[in-house]
Amino acid sequence: MNFPFHSLLNPRTIALVGKYQSREVGDALIMLAEYLHERGVVVFIERETAENMGRGEALSRWMVCGFNDIGAHADLAIVLGGDGTMLNAARRLARYKVPLVGVNQGRLGFMTDIARQDMLTCMEDLLDGRFQPESRMLLDAEVIREGREITSNVALNDIVVDKGAIGRMIEFELFINGEFIYNLRSDGLIVSTPTGSTAYALSANGPILHPTLTGIALVPLCPHALTNRPVIVDDRVEIELIINHADDPRVHFDGQLTLNLQRGDAIRLRRSEYSICFLHPPGYSYFAMLRQKLQWSERPKGT
Repeated sequence: MNFPFHSLLNPRTIALVGKYQSREVGDALIMLAEYLHERGVVVFIERETAENMGRGEALSRWMVCGFNDIGAHADLAIVLGGDGTMLNAARRLARYKVPLVGVNQGRLGFMTDIARQDMLTCMEDLLDGRFQPESRMLLDAEVIREGREITSNVALNDIVVDKGAIGRMIEFELFINGEFIYNLRSDGLIVSTPTGSTAYALSANGPILHPTLTGIALVPLCPHALTNRPVIVDDRVEIELIINHADDPRVHFDGQLTLNLQRGDAIRLRRSEYSICFLHPPGYSYFAMLRQKLQWSERPKGT
């Protein structure tokens, strides 16, 4: 998907999106807004972010608006928070082709590149167009019940079908492009993008996929048959799961939105027509990020 690269080279309208986790996050957002304003940038503050901060006087200098207005008018959005905040912003803004920059205010931060202490020093490179764009795929999902679509959604990380709160396994059929693949009895199945391969799928022993790959990972959760292993399929396929037996089945979108399922429900998944553009600072390396976040090459303590 093509993004408006002219706006990446000279962004003049920037939206700030954050999750108010502490006073430090609020202080960082206001500091960033003031810096951008002094550089002649029009600053928007996302509405829920502003409401959670509760600093009406401090935010009165900037326009507060919702994601629809951000999508219509912002050249890019800077997300202050952890990966969860970035996931929410990505789902809300993908259809508008608004690029995202991440400032890590959380813990691991696989999608938020900029450390809090480096935030302002990186802004000069951003405003001068030296950040590098990278496109990430999303997944579309629709839930079909008795031949009728009851909901649809998108996900940047993953879509997970699981057994729910009750301890018994879920059983479902898996089809790819209409071809029956297998019956799976397990705690569930993770359908992951390359971006999501370092999230829940990684905890379930799924493979790490470089984000430039065009593939989808199918990662079983605690399968009853130990021969059910993670499988990577082409991103052009259509995947269908049909619930055969479960007591409390559910489907989760990026671990943030959840829908209760019933026996006989079908979940159809495919690559979304939308993509999201991440902007990385100069010198960014995906493998360097993995080495740091996953502590590769670290010596065991006491050696």
